[in-house]
Amino acid sequence: MSLFGKLSINAIPFHEPILVGTFAVVVLAGLLIAGLVTKYQKWGVIWHDWVTSVDHKRLGVMYIILALIMLIRGFSDAIMMRTQLAMATNGAAGYLPPEHYDQIFTAHGVIMIIFMAMPFMIGLMNIILPLQIGARDVAFPFLNNLSFWLTAGGAILINISLFVGEFAKTGWVAYPPLSELTYSPGVGADYYIWALQISGLGTLLTGVNFLVTVFKMRAPGMSLMKMPIFTWTCTWANILIAASFPILTAVLAMLTLDRYLGFHFFTNDAGGNAMMYINLFWAWGHPEVYILILPAFGIFSEVVSTFTGKRLFGYKSMVYASGAISVLGFIVWLHHFFTMGSSANVNAFFGVMTMVIAVPTGVKLFNWLFTIYRGRLRISVPILWALGFMVTFTIGGMTGVLLAIPGADYVLHNSLFLIAHFHNTIIGGAVFGYLAGFAFWFPKAMGFKLHEGWGKSAFWCWLIGFIFAFVPLYVLGFLGMTRRLNHTNNPDWNIWLYIACGGAFIIMFGIISQIIQLYVSFKNREALADTTGDPWNGHTLEWSTASPPQYYNFAKIPQVRDIDTWTDFKEQGKAYQPQLAYNPIHMPKNTSAGVLISMSLTAFCFAMIWHIWWLAAFGFISAITVFIKRCYTSDVDYYVQPEEIVEIEHAHIHSATNNQEAKA
Repeated sequence: MSLFGKLSINAIPFHEPILVGTFAVVVLAGLLIAGLVTKYQKWGVIWHDWVTSVDHKRLGVMYIILALIMLIRGFSDAIMMRTQLAMATNGAAGYLPPEHYDQIFTAHGVIMIIFMAMPFMIGLMNIILPLQIGARDVAFPFLNNLSFWLTAGGAILINISLFVGEFAKTGWVAYPPLSELTYSPGVGADYYIWALQISGLGTLLTGVNFLVTVFKMRAPGMSLMKMPIFTWTCTWANILIAASFPILTAVLAMLTLDRYLGFHFFTNDAGGNAMMYINLFWAWGHPEVYILILPAFGIFSEVVSTFTGKRLFGYKSMVYASGAISVLGFIVWLHHFFTMGSSANVNAFFGVMTMVIAVPTGVKLFNWLFTIYRGRLRISVPILWALGFMVTFTIGGMTGVLLAIPGADYVLHNSLFLIAHFHNTIIGGAVFGYLAGFAFWFPKAMGFKLHEGWGKSAFWCWLIGFIFAFVPLYVLGFLGMTRRLNHTNNPDWNIWLYIACGGAFIIMFGIISQIIQLYVSFKNREALADTTGDPWNGHTLEWSTASPPQYYNFAKIPQVRDIDTWTDFKEQGKAYQPQLAYNPIHMPKNTSAGVLISMSLTAFCFAMIWHIWWLAAFGFISAITVFIKRCYTSDVDYYVQPEEIVEIEHAHIHSATNNQEAKA
């Protein structure tokens, strides 16, 4: 074994022009960004204000930046797959070799679920949830920083696999025996295992952190049934994270032992059972779907309430429905393998439970409709995402009820009908929700609004592209086209594959519109600036914090009297006034420990993938050393002094008054 284990120059795929070209573009983009940062002397700012920050708002922004970068990477894979299938008809080979195509569709699923949707959701949660409950930060700020960098470490491993070695060719679920060493002898499955392990650890720490924050750090007077609905849906999602992610950790650990030490947990010939992997994977995998969608439900509730100028209809039923979805989400996992040959009783139970879960989801939909009823609906970008969601997600939910019938699922399970259903719920539900939250709370995070015109252009491209990209897959499913094909030879399928490819390109224009929107908004940020703390004409959910919020969030923790505190505040006819006296506020200091631990563990994972044992030992020992040193380091950095708080609060009131006078 060499000093670098299995790693050699042959691991770099020089024979793949697509990968070489992509690598060149990434290097040039990296050099350009580094040059600009050096030119404007921003390295110190990036390190001190962002990389080492423990501020939940900055970490939320970094999570969303990571999610948007991985969205572009994951969507590039989607475009490549759709183009390949549109070209590889009538027996043609297309432009992607089979082994490259297999890596692309595996990476697409892993990236979009684990490294795009999850960071996007956690980013919005980081920015908004502490503000909604009146907390100055999360319960464990350092843990929050570490969680982000662990997730970033997993994303780094995924992207390294693009240029050094290969990624898994197993599909995103990595079922054995295909993911076992016998059938996947390369490093692709190892990249999959270690990327998910390190990011899963970060997600689990995030779930625990936010549960403690919600249960221990709410403002005085805020009982559980006075929490904003977004906070409630995030809390249910975090309960699911804490309950389900250890299952993923355990099943990947067993697969690791199979591949590295020959334990054969999942090898039938050696006394194992491959179905055990599938049971454990989906015992995590189906709650994961609700981890993604529940916060989106909360976002839609906030958006619909705001843009109708009404309190949310059926607040308590929304809370209970979210809880019911969380509980039921844990007892439906077996519908993912109705084709395995279970007894009729088992299939009937999981089929009925899957249908029942549509009931609390329907409750939510009707509550949103009743909130809109007789409200003064103002059409803006966030409400467009909400209205588009109601249509697309309803279709996805109905197809899900169809697939809950074991007999129908037996026919459709391995077809593109299931792929269409899954994307119908995740894109039309979760992703639309995150994009609504992104547009809705952007002024709260950045201090200026997003350009409305480009935002609406992005929405319509996403919606129309989504319809053209995935409705044809329902038809192809009924026509018998199975999943995971890289070429076809049935002329009846061709037209639908062409339409689906066109739909993917329309979605691409939506993503381009969002990039232009960010550029135009940043360029004109002074004209779009929001200094009132009230970006949507009279209704925010964070009491009286400025946009963006002060770095200490609340000079004085508010007293809560009502479910919707801001509306209650307005109904009393009170104008916001700064306090005359404050106590000093303790603020935790920034730390480099989070990024150092993460990078050490990332090096450890990379070394384990390539069997570089000395680097694995060094990375593991480094992570433990930094962690122990961090344990003996004080969190106390400084206290925000009363006179500083008064100065900032008065400046906020002065700017808000000037803004209102200018509008008048």
